[in-house]
Amino acid sequence: MAEAGRAVRAAEIFEALKRRILRWEYPPGQRLGEEELCREFGVSRSPVREALRMLEESGLVDRAPYRGCSVKQPNLQEINELYDVRVILESAVAELLASRALASPELERLAGVWAALARVQSYAEVDGAELAEQDRAFHESLAAATGNRTLCEMLRAVNDRLHFMRMTDITSVDRLWQTCRQHLEILERIAAGDVPGAREALRANITGAREHVESAVKEVLVRAYMSGGER
Repeated sequence: MAEAGRAVRAAEIFEALKRRILRWEYPPGQRLGEEELCREFGVSRSPVREALRMLEESGLVDRAPYRGCSVKQPNLQEINELYDVRVILESAVAELLASRALASPELERLAGVWAALARVQSYAEVDGAELAEQDRAFHESLAAATGNRTLCEMLRAVNDRLHFMRMTDITSVDRLWQTCRQHLEILERIAAGDVPGAREALRANITGAREHVESAVKEVLVRAYMSGGER
């Protein structure tokens, strides 16, 4: 029972720290000290160490000798590699769904969400963080519609590590409109059974996001510097 309790606490601490990292409550480079975390969560070192190990495996923290764990710094090469993986995974999603000419209540719901967002006239009408979540939900909902749980888990893991990119992607009404058009085209191609069209529409959507990588990384580092987080 004690072992099970430690595992539960480790999972809870992992989820709490993961949320903070993805929401920029911790800037890149901030050290996550075991003693401070033990005091904050009221636990021994064992669940804290396990939570930090899980964060390291998720690619959210780095571990260095004598320094422990710190929030991972953005790395352009790694980010581009993650986008390569996204293209591979989501191309498979598009092909699977279009090969079935899938039409479902969930895909109709997604079409309604993005058709409504396409009518937004000013970026002030929307919440940037919510848009990032909606974008992630769109892609993960498509993956879920394939029924392939392994594919969904792999895509979620990639999306966790690219979350900050989404937070700095759709930051203007023009970019929002472009994303809406792309998402609606993906859904139309899937419903029409157009396998190559669905694949290319999805790749164009990911490429559009990828074009903002370098500027997004610069913005992330500026935010980290301005936050004055511990290094």
